[in-house]
Amino acid sequence: MAKSETNTDPIQVCPLCGRDIPRGQESRHHLTPKLKGGKHGPIAILHPICHGKIHSVLSEGELARDYHTIEKLLTHPEIAKFVRWVSKRPPDYRSSNRKKRR
Repeated sequence: MAKSETNTDPIQVCPLCGRDIPRGQESRHHLTPKLKGGKHGPIAILHPICHGKIHSVLSEGELARDYHTIEKLLTHPEIAKFVRWVSKRPPDYRSSNRKKRR
């Protein structure tokens, strides 16, 4: 059995909300956006819902200039409010208002 097929890989924990990330639902977030010089910079593994919230609230310029660490992201009022809310949801929670792909 190949390593990727085993369930012995450690569970990732979302550094934003602190919940376990179910296998196969990891989302890679460049802490400094690629278009702003972060192509080879640090990456955080997040829940897709947490990653989506970051990009729905902050522009790439804001991320590069002011919110390029998890600690700084948590200081943003809307992100902090979201984290308080989502941290009470189960790890596999997904927004029910997502657009369906065709």
